[in-house]
Amino acid sequence: MFRLLAVAAALTLMAPPVAAAPCKDPKTGKFVKCPPAKATRCKGANGKFVKCGTPGARPAG
Repeated sequence: MFRLLAVAAALTLMAPPVAAAPCKDPKTGKFVKCPPAKATRCKGANGKFVKCGTPGARPAG
């Protein structure tokens, strides 16, 4: 019985959080709407912007 409880406790601690934490404004400490994630842009060997899946494309920094 003790082993069963120990295994259940270990699985509970290893479980990921249910929801992602909302964004918090560092100045006011209030929860705010999260900014959208920035899209990654890539450049090809010739220096022009290309799709990131293109062979030889590198992230533009």
